[in-house]
Amino acid sequence: MKRPHADPDDDFRSAMANVRPRADSDRVPPVRRPPAPRPLSAEADERQVLAELLSAEIEPEIFESGDTLSYRAPGLQDAVWRRLRRGSYRIGAELDLHGMNREAARAAVAGFLAHCQDRGLRCLRIIHGKGRGSPNSGPVIKSLLDGWLRRRKDVLAFCSARPHDGGTGAVYVLLRSSQTVPGPR
Repeated sequence: MKRPHADPDDDFRSAMANVRPRADSDRVPPVRRPPAPRPLSAEADERQVLAELLSAEIEPEIFESGDTLSYRAPGLQDAVWRRLRRGSYRIGAELDLHGMNREAARAAVAGFLAHCQDRGLRCLRIIHGKGRGSPNSGPVIKSLLDGWLRRRKDVLAFCSARPHDGGTGAVYVLLRSSQTVPGPR
């Protein structure tokens, strides 16, 4: 029962009379939140790209302006695109178009891609050359190949190869899985 005119502080003190502070060893340590997640793979990729850019090795073939080929189908993951451009995928097959005319090259490319698709090969290299033997019009087969590959439904992406794989005279081609190719090639 409450006493009339009782001081609330007196009530509190009497309720806390037998309470003692905890010993330091009994205290619960504060809960620490884990650090925010970091995209370690992306950071590693960025460091590798930066290291490549800052390396003292300058390869003139990389800087040939305006003559690199590049195509990326919508929805292709960034990591897959980076790996293709870096030449990180194992090349399953290769086709060399040197010395072929337009018709022979087109037939060879169509047959080669169908053969690779049937065998389940995903990454290929097509060597088209740099067109140095072509008349003043520039690299004929190279520019035709760019159009042929873009129109194919079984091609996910392609890009000019790394210098040691032919540079701007070759392309890496990434094919869709044979189970995911929509409709006729």
